[in-house]
Amino acid sequence: MAITRAECQALDAEDPLKDFREEFSLPPGVIYLLGNSLGALPRRTPERVAHTVETEWGVHLGASWNTAGWWDLPQTTGDRIAPLIGARPGDVLAGDSTSVNIFKAVTAALPLRPDRRVIVSDLDNFPTDRYVVEGAARVLGPYEIRDIGGNGGSLDEALDDHVALVLLSHVDYRTGAMRDMAEVTARVHSAGALMIWDLCHSAGVVPVEVGEIDLAVGCTYKYLNGGPGAPAYIYVAPRHQEAVHNVVSGWHGHAAPFDFEPSYRPAPGVRRFAVGSPPVLSYAALGASLDIWERVDMAAVRAKSVALTSLFIELTDALCPEVALVTPRDPAGRGSQVSYRHADGYPVIRALADRGVVGDYREPEIIRFGFAPLYVRHVDVYDAATTMAEVLGGELWRDERYGRRLAVT
Repeated sequence: MAITRAECQALDAEDPLKDFREEFSLPPGVIYLLGNSLGALPRRTPERVAHTVETEWGVHLGASWNTAGWWDLPQTTGDRIAPLIGARPGDVLAGDSTSVNIFKAVTAALPLRPDRRVIVSDLDNFPTDRYVVEGAARVLGPYEIRDIGGNGGSLDEALDDHVALVLLSHVDYRTGAMRDMAEVTARVHSAGALMIWDLCHSAGVVPVEVGEIDLAVGCTYKYLNGGPGAPAYIYVAPRHQEAVHNVVSGWHGHAAPFDFEPSYRPAPGVRRFAVGSPPVLSYAALGASLDIWERVDMAAVRAKSVALTSLFIELTDALCPEVALVTPRDPAGRGSQVSYRHADGYPVIRALADRGVVGDYREPEIIRFGFAPLYVRHVDVYDAATTMAEVLGGELWRDERYGRRLAVT
C-alpha cells in the first residue's frame, strides 16, 4: 500500500480539525461512515435537550414561547444555517421536513412561470424529490414531468421554453457525484426556468454558495448532526420573497397571527413559509450542533473531506479489487461520499457493521460510505479499508445471517 497506518496517525496529529472529534459521542470500536445518513451525536445535545425539557418547559411553561425564544426558532435557526449555504440572515427558514419543504418550494415557484407547464426532475434524485414533484404537479396541474438521468436524457436536451423549473440534487445520494451549482443554475436561467436545489448531501461537507439560485431545501440530520427528525430548511432568494406564496398557509406564516384574522395574509419575507408549531425539542438538539458549526472553517472541512475520500479510494483500489468505484475520482466532482458497486453489497455492508465499520447500502448494488470530517480520522479510513479487504477477500459476507434484510437498510 502507498500509505501506512502510522502515516495516517501522523496526518491526524496535524489535522486542524482534530479537536472537533471530542465534540461528538462515538461508540468505542466503531468507525462511523454513515454521516451522509444520520450524523453522530454531539456531546452537548443531551444537556441542551434536557434544559429545554426541565427548565424551559418544566419551570417556565408557556412563558418560554417568549422568554426562551420558542416562537422565533424557525427564523433564528434559519439564520444560523444560512452561513453554511452561503445565504444571508433572513433568507433561510428552518422547519418541517425536506419533503414538505420541497413541496412548498415547488408549488411556490411554479406560479412565477405561469405560461410554462414542464417540470424537469432527475431520476437519480432521492426518490422523495420525484414523488413530491408528482404530487405538486397533480395539485397545480396539468404539468408534464420531464425526467433526466437514469434512462432519461440530459439537462440540455430537457431545457426549452416550456420548462418552468428544474429540481436537482447538488450531490447524488447514491454515487456521491457533485454538480457545479453555479454553472447548472446559469444554464437553467438561460432557458428562462427557475432552479431549485436539494442540498441534503452537501451542506456541512462542501462550501455551498446559493448565489443566483432561486430556492433550495436541505436537511440537518446528516452532516449537520441535528439528530433524527431534525428540522429541515428552505432558502428563498431575496428577489422572490415577496412574490412567492406558500400553499401550506398555516397560522405561523401569517402576517399578524395574534390578530386571529379569518383569512390568510402572508408574513413578509421567508417567514411566510412557516406552517405550524415548531418542534421545540428538535430545535434544541439542532441548536447544540450549530454551536459547533459556528466555530468551523468550511474550507478546512472541504480540504479534509477531499483528503479522506481520496485516501479511501486509493486504499480500496489497492486492497479490494472485488468492488467497482462509482464515485467520481476527480475530487471536484464528488461530495464527501465514496460508493462502490458489488453484486452482494447488502451482506457486505452487514458484515462490515459486525466488524465495527458502519456504512450503508442502496439499490442497485451500491455500498456507500459518508465521511464527516469533524469526527472521521485518517486512521479510521485506513482501518475501514483494511476491514473491507478482510470481509471481501475472506468472503465473510457469505454468512447466511447477513443476507436477511433488516426493516431499515
